[in-house]
Amino acid sequence: MTELRVASDVDRAVQAADAAARAAGVTVRDLADLADLEGVVALFAGIWGRAENPPVTLELLRAFTKAGNYVGGAFEDGRLVGACVGFFHAPGEDALHSHIAGVAASGRSVGFALKLHQRSWAMLRGVGEIAWTFDPLVSRNAYFNLVKLGATAAEYLPNFYGPMADALNGDDDSDRLLVRWRLGDPRVALACAGESVGPSAPDELATGAAVALGVGGDGGPAPGRLDGSGTFLVGVPPDIGRLRATDPATAQRWRLAVREALTALVGRGGRIDGFDRAGWYVVRGVR
Repeated sequence: MTELRVASDVDRAVQAADAAARAAGVTVRDLADLADLEGVVALFAGIWGRAENPPVTLELLRAFTKAGNYVGGAFEDGRLVGACVGFFHAPGEDALHSHIAGVAASGRSVGFALKLHQRSWAMLRGVGEIAWTFDPLVSRNAYFNLVKLGATAAEYLPNFYGPMADALNGDDDSDRLLVRWRLGDPRVALACAGESVGPSAPDELATGAAVALGVGGDGGPAPGRLDGSGTFLVGVPPDIGRLRATDPATAQRWRLAVREALTALVGRGGRIDGFDRAGWYVVRGVR
């Protein structure tokens, strides 16, 4: 019975990935030959603005694919418009680390199709979890990862990569939030079927949540309260990319304020339990 259930879970994952690709108008497939891998290098170099020092190299991708790791690409009318790269954890951890993903096309549907292809690829190989990191200040990515995909926040990592100085990160510290995507979890399966439901900040406030960090009138962070227990809301700026380009000092204030709020609340037993798409992390169980 268990084997039948696992097979059915994998079948549904493949079907969900196929449906997501059709909805996005792309074809998603594994990549291994040199021409395709060169396309991934060029795509990422353009997205991150690192033509002279791309985020991944052809040699590394070639080695990854030879060793059985994941490199997938999304194609629209034969043109590569998105790619995702992952490598396996230590043998006993039953997990893939999704190191980098980028989409040149507009809209989030291509990214969704890529992640669902990666999920089905991993499940076909008996892998139970995919982990990755993202910048907690980027609200669209927080919503995409925690709600649209149903991943679970696991750890806050201050300045994880050190200085990056590219078109997306600027000179800001490279704080990251590590998430774990438990591929067979019913919540994840619902999300991948397009039935994800995120928390509502107004509902949380109505039931007693406190604001730990909000948005001030100047667009900067407005500290709330970190004392007490229960549920807290931690806000992020509407568009951190624009802030980094136009007001890097305020962007840095946001980095430090979100870091302080999330690490303090998680340090007191809180769990980051979702993200309201209006720009709020919901942290529950703070003691």
